[in-house]
Amino acid sequence: MGAAMRRIHVGNALSAFGLGFTVPYLYVYVAQVRGLGAVTAGLVLAVFAVAALIVLPFAGRAIVRRGPLPVLLAALVTAAIGALSLGLASTAATVLLSAATLGAGQAVMQPALATMIVDCSTAGTRSRAFAMQFFLQNLGLGVGGLIGGHLVDTTEAASFTLLFSIEAAMFLLLVVVMATVRMPRAPHVEGAPAQSARGSWKELLGNRAMVQLCVLGFVLFFACYGQFESGLSAYGVEAAGISTSTLGTALAANTLVIVVAQFAVLRLVERRRRTRVIASVGLVWAVAWAIAAYAGLGNGSQAMATAAFVSTYALFGLGEAMLSPTLAPLVADLAPTGMAGQYNSAFALVKQLALAVGPAVGGPMGASLHGPYVVTFLLVSLGISVLAVRLGRQLTDVQDHPAAVRSRVVAQGGTAGQAPAHV
Repeated sequence: MGAAMRRIHVGNALSAFGLGFTVPYLYVYVAQVRGLGAVTAGLVLAVFAVAALIVLPFAGRAIVRRGPLPVLLAALVTAAIGALSLGLASTAATVLLSAATLGAGQAVMQPALATMIVDCSTAGTRSRAFAMQFFLQNLGLGVGGLIGGHLVDTTEAASFTLLFSIEAAMFLLLVVVMATVRMPRAPHVEGAPAQSARGSWKELLGNRAMVQLCVLGFVLFFACYGQFESGLSAYGVEAAGISTSTLGTALAANTLVIVVAQFAVLRLVERRRRTRVIASVGLVWAVAWAIAAYAGLGNGSQAMATAAFVSTYALFGLGEAMLSPTLAPLVADLAPTGMAGQYNSAFALVKQLALAVGPAVGGPMGASLHGPYVVTFLLVSLGISVLAVRLGRQLTDVQDHPAAVRSRVVAQGGTAGQAPAHV
């Protein structure tokens, strides 16, 4: 890795560490510590999603026009202000305004950092770079959550103020680190400043492969991340009799699988067709939902149900490890020259939509309609495989199987760099 990529990865780790500090305790902080009730706490969580949906359509255009680094620095400062004000807020209005500010900053960080990785990597190193990003994000979230849990005291509001202050300090430290990054000169679309935002979105929607990838991405995030802390956890408690401590163990198993298996999985998937890897993820998750069905609907002992439920989260982690070096590089390879920021923002927007819809659909189903819930998401997972195979028909070899293209170029006496980056 070059110096720029090292700093980008440090940035990913620091931002994830800061988020891990506060996100698991946000509901408790608003509802109990500040005494604002469950309704306000629920609205705070909704505000994060709404803020992201508002700013992401504009973030991509800003990244294309200004470059990812200035946009990232602005997002970090915004997030730091939101985090600090959230730690000091004591009324419903100030809490919601602070959450919106923090959510907007966090949302813009994702496509900005992804675009920086694209600009600082090559087609041959991109999968490994995004795998490293995902590894560090999960490690940072896990470590941040672990340390944060030992700092908070629900009887002392000051402990939460300290927590949010540390998160703000992480974002400001990241500003200092990222300000030293010297980005390579990335190509930009001629006349981009004069092009309207509506025109750039129209161009993106005209890319049939990208539209299909966005549909596939929505289903992926809806079936996985959209269920982790809503439908699947409710199903585990209500149907499988899982305790809250076991839920924590299941989440830890998910993170552990990602951290341990990420680079072993990378060696297996980076030389295979990307759409076939995504189709395999659908099958892995279908098995996970089948095991979840056994946990909640089977007639085994409570110990067997607990083991099955933890295994479900572990299998989700395996699928996530397969996706991390696959999805983001594919988005980058579908983007026309200079438009990676727009495409990354569009894909982040799709993710946020799935994270907003997933809990709304899965939460009530997981809590009361146990059989239909697991059957529905088992079928959704199989649908992922079908959508991935259909997407493969829209992609060129450079986009779907870049490793094979590079191997053929080298065998013919050229260099891998001669393969076109975008088709």
